[in-house]
Amino acid sequence: MKIVLNKICKSFAGKSVLKNVCYEDDFKALAIIGPSGAGKSTLLRIIGGLLPPTSGELYLDGVKINFTEKELLSYRRTIGFVFQTKGLFEHLTALENVMLPLIHSLQLEKTEAEERAKQLFARFGLEREGYKYPHQLSGGQQQRIQIARAVAMKPKLLLLDEPTSALDPELTAEVLDMLGELQAEGLKTIIVTHEMGFAKRACEKVIFVAGGTIVESGDSAQIFTAPQTKALQAFLNKVLEWRP
Repeated sequence: MKIVLNKICKSFAGKSVLKNVCYEDDFKALAIIGPSGAGKSTLLRIIGGLLPPTSGELYLDGVKINFTEKELLSYRRTIGFVFQTKGLFEHLTALENVMLPLIHSLQLEKTEAEERAKQLFARFGLEREGYKYPHQLSGGQQQRIQIARAVAMKPKLLLLDEPTSALDPELTAEVLDMLGELQAEGLKTIIVTHEMGFAKRACEKVIFVAGGTIVESGDSAQIFTAPQTKALQAFLNKVLEWRP
């Protein structure tokens, strides 16, 4: 998939969060890394059509994304989105959470939506969790169900915003294994992550965002082994300092 970000800017109440973000590349799995408050999540939400940029242009596979509500409704149906936490409806079972967008967005019959959801639960080893409510699930199970819900819509692109930020290492591994399997099957992904090991091994492209702009980008092997900027060198030294 080819993405083009052309001078993307975003401000909130006069405060600039993204400044002339420019990027162009083909990718299968793209990681967005950087310090807290750098604008990573804002950039991801613009790519997903959840936020309009203040100015600038976005293209996916040569098609310009127009940020009018009418066109965004159609665009969002092609994008899967997984949030950090609290992405499930607490009053619905896990199965109902996956069925809901299939019924209301894709207009599937309830029986068809239920069958598709059950197939995904079986595929990802979640059969026992189908009739549980979110408060009865572990954090890792909730995130895997969020991913299953996004995948159920058969998106052309899956966006993930720090999906493992609140999980312990064992649960993080469950979620990242699930993502790795989906990527291996060809699902295009963009993930904002603090898991440098996953970004290095599972994403062939990396963007480093700092101060509201892209400071460095490239192949993951180059980014992690031979960073070109002092900002990225300092960031990697800091986040990897206590890693084995």
